[in-house]
Order: sequence, then structure tokens, then C-alpha cells
Amino acid sequence: MITRNRVRARLGRLGWHLASGAAAALFLLPLVWMASGSLRQPGLPPPRALEWLPTPAEWANYRRIFELLPLGRYLLNSVVVAGLAVPITLLAASWAGFALAQMSTRAQPRLVLLALALLLVPITALWLARMALFNWLGWVDSYAALLAPALMGTSPLFVLLFYWAFRRQPAELVESARLDGAGAFAIWWSVALPLARSTVVAVALLTVLVYWSDFINPLLYLRSQHLYTLPVGVQQLQQHDRGNWPLLMAAAVVMATPAVLLFAAVQRYFLGQDGLVGEA
Repeated sequence: MITRNRVRARLGRLGWHLASGAAAALFLLPLVWMASGSLRQPGLPPPRALEWLPTPAEWANYRRIFELLPLGRYLLNSVVVAGLAVPITLLAASWAGFALAQMSTRAQPRLVLLALALLLVPITALWLARMALFNWLGWVDSYAALLAPALMGTSPLFVLLFYWAFRRQPAELVESARLDGAGAFAIWWSVALPLARSTVVAVALLTVLVYWSDFINPLLYLRSQHLYTLPVGVQQLQQHDRGNWPLLMAAAVVMATPAVLLFAAVQRYFLGQDGLVGEA
């Protein structure tokens, strides 16, 4: 009986791994197709079927996209914007989430519903008001306009993620720290935040993806070309040579690679003992 149960358990794990591998391959195929298309001869259309490695492989496409446009500068600008947005977002969202978790049980549902309602507001409804505000503040054509949402946690979703993480923590820890004379900031920093490590990593990763892929805000609020971020640079490359698909694919690979590598580095925090599932 024991041997049979072990065999069943191993077969179950094997089936799970095979299913997970098949699902992962399904999501990786577009990336493989994009990378393969970036190595085709300049001017050729995208391949109709999956082509693992074109013959001959045109690696010079990657050098050429940096020669046509200052993509290196745009890449650095995106790194700067995302690098500044992450700590600002983590501070604002975690402070708001911690404050919400410490409120009375009567006030919490109302504020949670307000945050959910704000998630339903389309971003297009904010463009005109933001443009008028940023123009009045003198933030147009500066990174301050791009980083302003980070001062409010970037998204109500990030505030709710921290709220749910802090709410699940034992109330006895907060009360014990408060009885020892710790203030709200000390409790947030020393007690609540370390226990919400996976949420910190998740929000940081989502923040990077939001600002890394942001195309509309740089296009709306930036005027100087040396301030443009990578998504705007990729759009400029498309306008420069709309039919040259290998160059466009190469630029897309350059833009997608940092996000893929970052997710691969931190994906263990999302599942398992160190992840959001384990934290729940």
C-alpha cells in the first residue's frame, strides 16, 4: 500500500510538472517567435511559422537599432524612472495600507470600497485634469509628471495588497510593540513590513512593469527627446521604418528582456512558502 501511494504521488507530481511545463511553453512561444523574428534579414516580413533560428542569423539588427535612434539613452531613462518609482510607490502604498489596516472595523470596509471604485475609473478620464495640474505646477517636460502617481501609491490595487497583507498579521505583535513604546512608524518598519516581504516584492515588480511599459504618460507630458523612455523610442523606430519587422522585433526584445529576467529572478516569492500563496 505504501509503495502504491508513493507511486501515485510521484505520478501526480510528474503530471503536475508536465502540465506546468506545457503551460509555460505556451506563454514562452510568443517570446521565442519575437526573438527569432529579430534575427531575420532586414526588410523581411515576420515568419508565418515558428522559426527557431533563421539562416543566416542577422545579429547586426541589434546594433543597428541603437545606431538609428538613441535607444541607449531611452533605456537609461526608463531605468531611472522605474528605479525612482519603486521606492516611492512602496513607501506610499505600504503607509496607506498600514494605516488602513489599523483603522476601526467600521471605517475599513468603506475605504476598501472606495479603493475598488477608484480602480474602475478609466485612466483616460484623468488625462485632461493631470495635464492642467502638471502644467500649473511646471512639471510638464520633467520626470516629476511621470512619478507623480507614485506619490499616491501608483495604483489603489497596491494599497489594497499591502492592506490585505498587514491585516493578516497577528494583532498581538502590533499591540506588543505599542506597549513597548513603539510609534506607528517604528511598528510599520520593524514589525509589519518585514512580515509582508513577499507583498513588497510583488508590488515592486508590478511597479517596475507599470513604469517600464508606460507609453502614454511620457508621450503626453515629455517634450524633450533626451527625456523620452524606451516605449516612446520603440514607437519612433516604428515610424522611422514601419515595414522593417526584424528591427522592430529586435527593439521589442530589448524592451521585454529586462522585465522577463526580473520576473524570473523574483518569481519564487509568488508561490510556495516564500510567496503570496504561503503568506496567505
